[in-house]
Amino acid sequence: MTTRESTSNIVEAPARSRGGVPILVIDIAILLALVALYIIGGINGAFPLILAAIVLSIAFPFVSIGFYMIQPNQSAVLTLFGDYRGSDATPGLRWANPLYVKKKVSLRVRNFTTQTSKVNDARGNPIEIAAVVVWRVVDTARAIFGVDSFTNYVQIQSESAVRQLARMYPYDAFDETDVTTLIGDTSEINEDLLVELQDRAEDAGVEIMETRITDLAYAPEIAESMLRRQQAAAIVAARKKIVEGAVLMVRDAVAGLEEGDADHDSIALDEDRKATFAANLMTVIASDQPTNPVVNVGTLSR
Repeated sequence: MTTRESTSNIVEAPARSRGGVPILVIDIAILLALVALYIIGGINGAFPLILAAIVLSIAFPFVSIGFYMIQPNQSAVLTLFGDYRGSDATPGLRWANPLYVKKKVSLRVRNFTTQTSKVNDARGNPIEIAAVVVWRVVDTARAIFGVDSFTNYVQIQSESAVRQLARMYPYDAFDETDVTTLIGDTSEINEDLLVELQDRAEDAGVEIMETRITDLAYAPEIAESMLRRQQAAAIVAARKKIVEGAVLMVRDAVAGLEEGDADHDSIALDEDRKATFAANLMTVIASDQPTNPVVNVGTLSR
């Protein structure tokens, strides 16, 4: 897998903000004070009190604009006239410069399944593949300013990474045991997909927590022929094991007849009898159909 340098030089930094409850108390006090000043100034005709009430009338909404609420696993990105001023992830009622623009970003774990894509594997066979991706935002500055839409970015890059992964490995290697395959080396394939996708997601400030191939199959147009090939390979492998076992059994049987034991005399067999005995026993053991015995009432030499 290749690695790339991030295209965004903006990294997350803590914002200068304050707890909202003390500021809320002050804001309420301003509201009460301006009401009192209006009443007293209006009754007494005191222009300075009315002027002070007007000033507080401007200050009250200005201070109120600075309030914002942060939920657990959520962060607010603060900007001032387009300039990044930091991120605030402290949950609860918060207050910052009223001129700041606050954009909230969820830090919760998310997941989605990519669309099932048809792509050619490393050997040119068309396959259908899909994966599930588990991710979360870890750098809110890059998530907002590094890409246009970090959610769409992650989904599109996931689709691309899955397709690229499918092109790098064959679906199945059949008799080749030293080849990494999509169907046979699931853990390694998932790890490669995670590394590739994490490298792509750096620009969006996203951590890829887990990737898993969920759908993997030959495309319908070749599925039947590939199934027959797999079945044939399985039959050949099974017959090979059967023949290997039958050979060992025949050797043990011939050796047992010639050696004998404490309770049974040995039976001497010449080369022709050994060959005939081995052939008959191999037929019985290795045949996939029931055998019909033929009784020889004469001798083997006649």
